[in-house]
Amino acid sequence: MTELSEAALDDLAELYRDLHRNPEPPFGEVRTAGIVAGRLRRAGFEVATGIGGTGVAGVLRSGEGPAVLLRADMDALPLAERTGLPYASTVTAEDAHGERTPLMHACGHDMHVACLSGAADLLAAGRGGWRGTVLVVFQPAEEIAAGARAMLDDGLYDRFGTPDVALGQHVFPYPAGTLLHCPGQVLGAAETLEVRLHGKGSHGSQPERGVDPVVLAAAVVMRLQTVVSREVSPAERAVVTVARLRAGHAENVIPDEATMTLNIRAFSPDVMRGVLAAVERIVRAEADASGAPRPPELRTLSSFPATFNDPDATERVASAFADRFGAERVGDLAPMMGSEDFGLFGSAAGVPSVFWGLGSAGEEDAPGNHSPLFAPVVEPTLSTGVEALVTAARTFLGEPAGA
Repeated sequence: MTELSEAALDDLAELYRDLHRNPEPPFGEVRTAGIVAGRLRRAGFEVATGIGGTGVAGVLRSGEGPAVLLRADMDALPLAERTGLPYASTVTAEDAHGERTPLMHACGHDMHVACLSGAADLLAAGRGGWRGTVLVVFQPAEEIAAGARAMLDDGLYDRFGTPDVALGQHVFPYPAGTLLHCPGQVLGAAETLEVRLHGKGSHGSQPERGVDPVVLAAAVVMRLQTVVSREVSPAERAVVTVARLRAGHAENVIPDEATMTLNIRAFSPDVMRGVLAAVERIVRAEADASGAPRPPELRTLSSFPATFNDPDATERVASAFADRFGAERVGDLAPMMGSEDFGLFGSAAGVPSVFWGLGSAGEEDAPGNHSPLFAPVVEPTLSTGVEALVTAARTFLGEPAGA
């Protein structure tokens, strides 16, 4: 396998720092998409941009053989960075509510992009050592569970062909340079709901003349805490989080409405259905109990499927990683409640997929994903991630004639 040179690693590290300094929101990854498209073209890939909005795909062929998809996500989170890094983000963007919000790569998508860019370079440089097709996918809008579906609906496979396996990795706060595997279900499903609660506005001094949606929202928040503790079996796993609550503008006005954003997670589809039904029942019952003038409105904002790793393909990747990096750097990844839309690339094609963890923490108890303090150690995270993607791809690609 072609190795990363010191100059190439320095170039990728600078790419990573640049992407971290310049995060972009879901479906707004215009700058990032332009950078990766340019790098792919220079490496010799056939490139298409604007897939599913801002998605980028590059294909490289080397004779007859299996087709391998490698994926990285590109979008950032609405979060104010507090890492203190010299390349920390100070970027802001307008959100769906018309407000300026800070942006941060708090989930490692910048590292994912840098790793896949480096892997694409190595696979192109070592093209004579494998047979088949490499399809690299730089996906938008993972954080809102929309990017993978958008690329697929926009004809990703019609343009480039259907892969025989889908491969992806994600940084997690495990020791930097380690690789973690989990056969079977690795991530749970998630649903994000917006709930609009209707009240009746009035003067703050005359609450009897209105219906206070803030009090209604508070009742809903507290009652929702009973769903998991009293309606889900202790043998199952589920999470209900009230992530956002907005109401009113002035201290002397009881507002007309309150809006809540809920995040619901579960491993089992049956548990998810039960939790969603309980949430809707509680929201509607509390609105009735408060005398709301209109029923509440519930709207799905995003929906992540559960992520499953093909056991046989996962074992092949884990074995290849142990041979390449040493068994001491390869370990087990416990199933997590986090969610991803990566699995859609495999399920849409009807082929195995493998999603593994890439350790990125330089110390114990390092801040985790989605923290304003999340800061992957650049090395050895970056070089390990590049070489892991190449190793995994080469595991499924064919051998050159006479090898």
